[in-house]
Amino acid sequence: MVINLFDDKSWFSLRPLTFTRPVADLRIGILTIAEKWGKHLNADFGYQTQPYLSGKFKLANSNLFINGSVCPDEELLEAIEKLKNGQVLHAADIVIAYCGNLLTNCHEALSSLERVAYLSSFVKIDYPEQIFGFNDIELQKDFVLLTKGKTSARLSATNTILGDHIFVEEGVTAECSTFNTLQGPIYLGKNSSVWEGCHIRGSFALCNDSQVKMGAKIYGKTTIGPFSRVGGEINNAVIWGYSSKGHEGYLGNSVMGQWCNIGADSNNSNLKNNYGEVRLWDYEKENFRKTGLQFCGLIMADHAKCAINTMFNTGTVAGVSANIFGAGFPRNFIPDFAWGGAHGFDIYALDKMLETAALVYERRDLTLDETEKQIIAHIFELTKEYRHV
Repeated sequence: MVINLFDDKSWFSLRPLTFTRPVADLRIGILTIAEKWGKHLNADFGYQTQPYLSGKFKLANSNLFINGSVCPDEELLEAIEKLKNGQVLHAADIVIAYCGNLLTNCHEALSSLERVAYLSSFVKIDYPEQIFGFNDIELQKDFVLLTKGKTSARLSATNTILGDHIFVEEGVTAECSTFNTLQGPIYLGKNSSVWEGCHIRGSFALCNDSQVKMGAKIYGKTTIGPFSRVGGEINNAVIWGYSSKGHEGYLGNSVMGQWCNIGADSNNSNLKNNYGEVRLWDYEKENFRKTGLQFCGLIMADHAKCAINTMFNTGTVAGVSANIFGAGFPRNFIPDFAWGGAHGFDIYALDKMLETAALVYERRDLTLDETEKQIIAHIFELTKEYRHV
């Protein structure tokens, strides 16, 4: 079976996180949204996304299209598996899935295909803060999906485990740490490691080939993606992969993309001093949007980095390849390819950024290829207007 995951208007409202990927490539829970659908349906998948991303995220030869911002559940899966060619599954004006030819798009589907109404609730990601907001729900669903019918490996007897809702993949190492599964499951991915003296509460996922450094304190509703390294204090945060928050400092109610680095003793605020509603930068409005949340921390896009002792205000958005340093609080919106901090920002020159990115990839034994360079260059041009905000 082959499926395509399509972008709807949420691609725009999820920026800057989606500048570098289709919506279905967002990680929430343990897996990306595309991986969830692929595992549930035992299917290969492609993407119907923005033209400049299509060289990396390719369209598959399939007539089944699923909304990349919608997360699967058993009822949704049943409804989609019943779809016939020429039908569209929808909830009001939201296209959930459709069976049509490759020329059909989600905007045409409601008018050109036979409608099938879906009346049950489902998880849909439209804004960056919903990624940490729904992470606990999705983590628990993914835990069941990934562990069904499998037997957990054992942890060393030097660890303390509260409850039995833990699953350990092969190659995991952990010593002298505590794992509390009484509030939610804990998943330790293949070849991951938890160093001595860590305290971890579920729900929590540590994906493959990642490490938790000595003495870390990690609270529930948190996901650490693959090939990452974390330390310090983390609460209800999602780190997508290939990123580092390796030192002391607090990260909470936050999302951190790929190829990011947070310097030692850096912290984000997740609660305003007046306990008021947090607002986040909205690229479409070119202004701040009310989130309805009292707790909301840092949204950091791919390739963004901050120096030691950086202080992020409540509800800060850092764009793609933002490079943040210096004393004081930087402003709540740090544009893509901005270089600086509270004292002001310059433009992070594209050639210099690509030089650094190539070195970062090399450290992971990967190559920054021409496709990646072209995507980054396109984003640099696409975001010029925001560097004047």
